[in-house]
Amino acid sequence: MKKSILLALSFLCVYAAHSQMTHLGSRSVLNPQLYPFYHGVASGDPLSDRVIIWTRISTDNAVSPVTVNWQLFSDTTLASLIQSGSTSTDSTKDFTVKVDVSNLQPNTWYYYRFSYDTFQSVLGRTRTLPVGAVNNLRFAVASCQDYQSGYYNAHRHLAERNDVDAVLFLGDYTYEDAADNNPVGDRFHEPDKKTVSVLDYRLRQSLYHLDPDLQAAHQQYPWIAVWDDHETTNNSYTDSAKNHNVNDGPWYTRKTNAVQAYNEWMPIRTPDIADTFRIFRRFTWGDLLDLYMIDTRLYDRDRQAGTTIAITNTELNDSTRTMVGPAQFSWLVNNMQSSTAQWQILGQQVMMTPLVIPAGVLGADPFVVNGDQWDGYPYERQRFYDFVLGDSIRNVVVLTGDIHTAWANDLPLAGYDTANRSKSVGVEFVAPSITSGNELPPLITAPVISSLAPHVRYVELVQHGYYVLDVTPQRTQADFIYVSSIESKAYTVNDLHHYCVSDGETWLNPCGSAAVALNAYPPLAEMPAVASSIRSPQNNITALGIQPNPFQGEVQLLFHCVEADELQMTLTNMTGALVLSQQLGLVKKGLNYLHLDGHSLPAGSYLLRLSGSHSAVTKSIIKLN
Repeated sequence: MKKSILLALSFLCVYAAHSQMTHLGSRSVLNPQLYPFYHGVASGDPLSDRVIIWTRISTDNAVSPVTVNWQLFSDTTLASLIQSGSTSTDSTKDFTVKVDVSNLQPNTWYYYRFSYDTFQSVLGRTRTLPVGAVNNLRFAVASCQDYQSGYYNAHRHLAERNDVDAVLFLGDYTYEDAADNNPVGDRFHEPDKKTVSVLDYRLRQSLYHLDPDLQAAHQQYPWIAVWDDHETTNNSYTDSAKNHNVNDGPWYTRKTNAVQAYNEWMPIRTPDIADTFRIFRRFTWGDLLDLYMIDTRLYDRDRQAGTTIAITNTELNDSTRTMVGPAQFSWLVNNMQSSTAQWQILGQQVMMTPLVIPAGVLGADPFVVNGDQWDGYPYERQRFYDFVLGDSIRNVVVLTGDIHTAWANDLPLAGYDTANRSKSVGVEFVAPSITSGNELPPLITAPVISSLAPHVRYVELVQHGYYVLDVTPQRTQADFIYVSSIESKAYTVNDLHHYCVSDGETWLNPCGSAAVALNAYPPLAEMPAVASSIRSPQNNITALGIQPNPFQGEVQLLFHCVEADELQMTLTNMTGALVLSQQLGLVKKGLNYLHLDGHSLPAGSYLLRLSGSHSAVTKSIIKLN
C-alpha cells in the first residue's frame, strides 16, 4: 500500500518552475505584521441599520473550523465599543469571514476589527446610510483593475483623500487571464493559468486582495460592488462566454465557481440565498438618491450578436433579445416607480450611450461599434427609455465601467443634436480603468468620437483613475481623477475635467470642481504601519490555504516563506503513522504552491506538515472515497 501511495505522491512538487521562480517582489511578500489577516479587512453593502464587515483568516495550524471574533466601535481610540461577537469559518468558505452587523444607527461612521487568539486585524472604517433629508453625498466610482497591467495608485490616492462616503465598483475586480509574460513589475497572475475551477477563482481573488493599495481603499470606505465579465471570463453572458471553450468544461460549472468565489471574497450581501446568481439590489440615501446596482452580464443576458454589427442585422433587431432579462427589468422599473428619491442612479457595467459608425464608412449601412454594449440590445434599451419617459422618471444618471476609458455622455433620443440637447433621457458617466489596458487603434481618437457622436460631451482614452460623483439637491457632478502612472509606484494626480447635470435637466455641462468640507469626515482608520495592536507571528512559513478540502484527487497548498529555507513535507494519518516524508529542497521566499496527487490515498483524515529550519505549519486534509 505504501508503494502505491508513494507513486501517487510522485508528482508532489513546489510550484515555482520557470519564470515563477523570479516572482519575489511586492506581490509575493506578505507583511508578517498582518498575520493571520493578511488580506486586510473590508466592508460593504451598507444600509441605514446594518453593514457587512469582511476579512479572511490564514492560520498556521490544523484547526477547522476557525472561530474569529469581531468588534465594532464608534471612534478610532476604541473607547466606545458598540457591538462584538464571534463567528466561524472553514474551507467551505475559503476561510473568509463575513458578518452582517445589524441594529446600527443611520448616517454613522463606525470602526471595526477582527481578532483570533492574541492577534488582531487592522482597523477598518465604514458608514451606514442616512435617512430623511440629505444635502450632499460623494462616491468614488471605479472599475477594471487588471493586476498584471499596473500598480493600484488610484486606490492609494482614494484611500488617503478622506472625502467620499462609499466606493461604487462597477466590475472587473479580478481578471481571468493566465500569467502574462511581461506584466508591469512583478505583478504576475496566480495561478499562472486561466481561472476555471473554484480553486482557481479563489486563488485569483486571494492575489488581488493581497495588494496593499487595494486593501487600503477597502479599509477606509464601505464598498458597493457588482461583477462584470472578467470575474468569470471575457464577454460572458448567461449561457456561455466568448472566452469559454469546450476544454474549460461546462459553462454552468465555471460560472458557479466564479460566483461562489466572488461571494466569498467580496463584502457583499447576497440578495437571495436561493438565487446566488442574483446580484442586483437597491440602496437608498434618504430623500436624495436611490442607487440601483444591476447586472448586465451574467444574470439573463442573451449572447452578443457580434462585435461591429450592421444596424440592419437580423439578430441585432430581434426584439426578444435581452440584456438584463424580464425578471431584473421588472424589478428595476418597479423600484424606480416606487422611489421618492430626487435622483435615480443606475450602477451597471456596459456603456448605454449609442456609438454608431455612419453609413458609407464600413459599408452601405451604419454599424454599431461594440455589440457587447447596450448598442447590441437596442430594443431593451428603448424599452427602458420608454419607461423613463412614460412614467416621468426624473434625474436619471447612469454609472458605467467596462471599457477602460472615461466618458461623460447625454443619453440621446430621436431629434437630439447640439441645438436640441434636451432631447435626451438622462446622462451617463463612464469610469476610466484603475489599470486595465486602454490601447486603441490610432484612428480612434477623441475628436473622431466627438464627430461621430455629438452626445458624447467628454471622452478620455488614455489615462487611468476613477471619478468622484458629487450629488446635491441642485446637481449631480462627476470629477474625473487621473494618476500619472500605473507602471511606477510614484505618481501625481490631475483633476481638471468636471461635468454635471442640473436638477430637472437631462444633459451635461462642464462645471467647476466640487467643493467638500473635509472636516465632515472622521479620522481615517489606522494603517498597518501604525497599528500598534498588531503582533507579528514567529513563523517563517505561512499557510494561506489548502484546496480543495475535502478532496478526491489533487490537493494544492498555497504557502508563503518570509525568507528562503530548506523545507520538508510529511504526511501522517490520524493514528500518527507516517505516510510520506519528502525533502523539498531550497524554497525561495514569496508565494509557493505545493501540489499533491492523492488519488491513491485511502479515504480518511491526514495531517500535512511543512517544516523548515526555524518554523513549521500543519494543515489537516480529508480524502473522500
